[in-house]
Parts: sequence; structure tokens; C-alpha cells
Amino acid sequence: MNAPQGPDLSRRAALGLTAAAVGAATLPGCTTPVSDGGKAITRGQIKQSIVYWCFHSFGEKWDIDTMCRKARSLGCVSIELCSSKHYPVLKKHGLISAIAPNGVSGRAFMKGLNNTDFHKEIFEGTRKNIDACSEFGFPNVIAFNGYKWRDPANPKSGEISLEEGAKNVISGLKELARYGEKKNVTINIEMLNTRDDSSPSHGHPGYQGDDMDYVADIVKAVGSERVKILFDIYHVQIMNGDVIRRLKQYKDLIGHIHTAGNPGRGELDDTQEIHYPGCMKALLDIGYTGYVGQEFIPTRDAYQGLHEACHLCDV
Repeated sequence: MNAPQGPDLSRRAALGLTAAAVGAATLPGCTTPVSDGGKAITRGQIKQSIVYWCFHSFGEKWDIDTMCRKARSLGCVSIELCSSKHYPVLKKHGLISAIAPNGVSGRAFMKGLNNTDFHKEIFEGTRKNIDACSEFGFPNVIAFNGYKWRDPANPKSGEISLEEGAKNVISGLKELARYGEKKNVTINIEMLNTRDDSSPSHGHPGYQGDDMDYVADIVKAVGSERVKILFDIYHVQIMNGDVIRRLKQYKDLIGHIHTAGNPGRGELDDTQEIHYPGCMKALLDIGYTGYVGQEFIPTRDAYQGLHEACHLCDV
């Protein structure tokens, strides 16, 4: 169909063209600059959080004070997975940390609870961070299954079986749960994908906890309200798919949510496959009252990408 031309352009055609232009400008993935002045979150039914490492280590590499100011301008209520040394800054800006690290040195997802060699370090680090969360009134800390090799950095060191790994994780989580119950802090164990081997920030080949059913069975076996699943939509989509059905299936076990675009772990725009508004509506349907952490790695203007993602998830 040819576009109307000249003075014969009808009112209906003009309105149609105007609407199309407005629609194009608001599509996910639109790169029109966004100022710091406009809140992306206006409904607030989904409590949103910025994941510290994504925006401190990538893109413009914001410091904690800058990140807090960006969070407030977006309408986010949390900066998560940051060090407890930053908690006074969060408080100053009226923010919380929705979930804390486990205090393990290095790549914490490698040295997990499936290997009893690391239990002492994990227990000490996690208890310390549970104490910090309790002091500031923050709700959660993270936990990991860990890599399947007995030496996580050496695939030739022999494997921990799924059965042994589950037994060790259950034992470790029960120990941490007893402490979390006293401090009113929940431990959330994260399922991670093992398919994407492009980068340690995209996927984790060797991680023993790459199946949602396996992780859910572990949490059920622990049997504590202080042990939940960190349901990372990006990782679940890669390994299991059927995200909304799984959100509903495991609604009573989910303690925290993470986002990112798939493939690539980038922005939640129209270059990736996950329908985030549908996922967020499913969270409302199941009565989820926890937090949603924006954990994508910025590939363009970080604030722009966060603005789009936060708005998209504000259902």
C-alpha cells in the first residue's frame, strides 16, 4: 500500500501514521535516550532491584552511590548482591539489598554445598552475611550447589554424583536454615545453566544444579521456610523452558527472581525470546511478594536498558 501524499492526506491516515510513529518509539529495544528524570516503575506491584555486579563490572561501571541514585530515579527499591560494606549507603538512599552474597571468596558458584570440603568456608561466610542482613533488616542471602568436580577447577579430578551432591546440599542447607531461622533471613539456592559456555557470566558448564526439578527436590527435602529457590528466568529458560508453568508449579518454593534476556544475557528488549510481561503477570497470579532483580549485562547505554527493563516488568 502506498503512503498518502500531499494535501489529500486524510485525517484518518494522518492519525494512523502518528500512532505508528509513537508505537515505534516505545517498542522494547528502542534506543531513544532516556533522561534520569522519569521513573520507569509507576505501578510498583513488582518490587524491582538492580543486581550490583552487572552494572559495576560492565558498561559504565557505576560506583555504589551512582547506582543508588539511578535506582531511585527508576523507582527500584533495592541494590542486591553487593558487599555489606555498602549497606549504610543503601540505607542513606532509602534502599535495601534484596539478596546478599554468601561471603565465599572467588567464584562462589563453583565452591558449593555439594562438596563438603567447602562447607566450613560457606558456613562462615554465609553466617556473617546473614548477620549483616539481620542487622539492616534485609531478607535474603544466596547459596549454590557448586561444580560437580571434586576440584571445581579441574574436570579430571573426579565427579561428585548427583545423589551425593544432593545429600551434601541438603545437609548444608539444613545447617544454614537453623541459623537463618534465628535471624529471620532466608537462604535462596540458585539454579544455573550449563549450556552457555561463551563466558563465566553467561553460563556455568559443570554446575551441579542446572535442572529446576533437581533443585526443587533439594529444597523440599530441607523442609524449612527459610530455604527457597532463586528462580533465575534466564537460566531456567535455557535449561528447562516452560517458564510460566514452572513459576506456577514451584510457587511455594520461590524466594527470589532474576531476569536477563536470552540468548546473550543482555537487555530485556525485542532481540531476545523471553516474554517478560507474561512472566511478571504470572508472578502476580501466584501471589509472589518477593523481589525481581534485573541481572542482565548491559550492551548499550546502561540506564536506557534498565529503564526499558524496569518499565517492561512493571505490570
